[in-house]
Amino acid sequence: MNDIQRQVQEAIDELVESGAERGLQVAVYHRGELVVDATAGVADHETGRPVTSDTPFFSFSIGKGVAATVVHVLAERGALDYDTPIVELWPEFGAHGKETATVRHALSQSAGVPGLPAGLTVEDMCDWEKMCAIIADAEPWWEPGTKIGYHAVTWGYIIGEIVRRATGRPISEVLREEVATPLGVEDELFFAVPASEQGRLARLEEAEGNQEMFAGMPEDSPVFKLGPPECTTAAYGNRADVLKSNTAGGVTARAVARMYAALLGEVDEVRLISPGRLREVSAVAMSGIDEIFGFPTSWGLGYSIGQDTPTVFGVGGVGGSNAYADTATGTTFALTKNRLTAHFDAAEQVAGIVTKSFAGG
Repeated sequence: MNDIQRQVQEAIDELVESGAERGLQVAVYHRGELVVDATAGVADHETGRPVTSDTPFFSFSIGKGVAATVVHVLAERGALDYDTPIVELWPEFGAHGKETATVRHALSQSAGVPGLPAGLTVEDMCDWEKMCAIIADAEPWWEPGTKIGYHAVTWGYIIGEIVRRATGRPISEVLREEVATPLGVEDELFFAVPASEQGRLARLEEAEGNQEMFAGMPEDSPVFKLGPPECTTAAYGNRADVLKSNTAGGVTARAVARMYAALLGEVDEVRLISPGRLREVSAVAMSGIDEIFGFPTSWGLGYSIGQDTPTVFGVGGVGGSNAYADTATGTTFALTKNRLTAHFDAAEQVAGIVTKSFAGG
């Protein structure tokens, strides 16, 4: 066992043994090679089923990075362009002054439609056509491209519908055919998890105090206008109808780290995008004070930029999962887990081991 594998394994074993976490996966690639593939704990606390490297986890917004990658592969092949107005692909989206919104705006969290009407149910969220119609007819919160604000829920529909209009296929199919299968992870990287595969997924659970992060927010906070409150819960991520929808999916840490590695360079002779496109998608496309959360934020084309350093791009998920690539060191990192926490302590602790190991490239 190499030293970094051992250090990561010891760290996640301790997280489980301490009771802080229930089950975890960690994977790390360095310059196209898998150097960490570690698991700890159980995928289902009721049955005791252990976490294995091929156990998919519903990891919330980690899926944004996966969806963005689908867009970039399509752009690489000329199926769409970042500066294409969304209305050229999806004419209905231009309602109420949104006709200037581009694919670039959508990817960089600046399209201006982060909110959803009150009263929507989880069943509504699983109705793709209904949700896309609602978003297309929405009045923008700001002129597209002029401000930035986290499109927590609407983003998946917008990007997914752009992909569907550009290809004639749902994003789940495009992901499988254009990204997952070439990388050999078609059984570990899903949108719309088939019913036959859902029994493999880890069961999510709430850590004590997880939902308290919303308790101190004022009632008129924009956060409460992003979608039904259930969308951040373990119960949501365990629902069969949610899992089979095209905005949700199951991923393994190993598959996501491999995907990011194939953005940075070759992985077993597969490279998803060119070096020039990598530079473009991992550079800051939009930055400013987030209109939802009120703090400074920077986004590239579908990825948060600079979690700890400007060379890092990726997306973490509600509950404490995280995945990213570092162009400076040639490393990619993914941590998935099934106990949802209001913090990223586990990911930060384990990522610190990785950063120290590969500092200086």
